Amino acid sequence: QEQLVESGGGLVQAGGSLRLSCTASGRTFNNYNMGWFRQAPGKEREFVALINWNGGLRYADSVKNRFTISRDNAKNTMYLQMNSLKPEDTAVYYCAAGEWFLTNPNRYDYWGQGTQVTVSS
Repeated sequence: QEQLVESGGGLVQAGGSLRLSCTASGRTFNNYNMGWFRQAPGKEREFVALINWNGGLRYADSVKNRFTISRDNAKNTMYLQMNSLKPEDTAVYYCAAGEWFLTNPNRYDYWGQGTQVTVSS
C-alpha cells in the first residue's frame, strides 16, 4: 500500500504552536476519510481529529478548541494546526486514510510514518 508522508513535528514550548502536514504519494486521496492519531510512550494509539471526504469534522475532547484539522485535495495534503500546546500533547503523531469515518485506528488502511511532537514545560 502507498504510505503518507508527514512533516512539521518538533520541539516547542508550552503554549506554542505547530502545524503538521501529511501528503499522499503515488495516488490521490480525495475520496478517503482522513485523520490524525497520536501515541505517547507506554500508551495505546488514540484518536485526535478526523476530516471526511467532503469536509465533515470530529475532534477528541482533549484537543477541541485548540487543534484544527483541514485538507487541501488539490495538493493531496492534510494539515493539523496545533495551538496552545501542552506537555500532555507530547506524542508521535500519525496521519491516516481509509474508507470509513471512524475514531478507531484499527479501521484505517493507510498510515504515515509518524512525526514526533515534544512540548516542554
